[in-house]
Amino acid sequence: MPSLDTLIPRFKSADRTTRLETLLDYSRKLPPLPARYQDEKVRGEHRVHECQTPVFLWVEVDEGKVHIHADVPPESPTVRGFISLLARSLEGAAPEDVARVPDDLLDQLGLSETLGMTRTQGLTAILNRIKRSVAAAV
Repeated sequence: MPSLDTLIPRFKSADRTTRLETLLDYSRKLPPLPARYQDEKVRGEHRVHECQTPVFLWVEVDEGKVHIHADVPPESPTVRGFISLLARSLEGAAPEDVARVPDDLLDQLGLSETLGMTRTQGLTAILNRIKRSVAAAV
């Protein structure tokens, strides 16, 4: 899986259609939510309320490695794709690497103008939640 350092220039140099197609491709690669989290999801725990899409997010730091699990409806492919991109590129990362993810990642990927203000705010909230969760777990 390419790192964010590799993905940022690739996304930035791509046209709008290619960026969206890449997000759709990532949306199909989001692994299913592990069974151990299903009950928490049913109870509404771990929901990212700042996002209009019903996003459920678990962030763990185990033995110095970050693991991200999420559940996002298939009907929201851009949100699902962005979370999949984050989960895949940050899987097994060190907490300090997650802390260094730029807060303006959506701008750096060239996705802000592609996705619109409301969706951008929700996705930024997801990134912030991941960063806060990792910082709190260390």
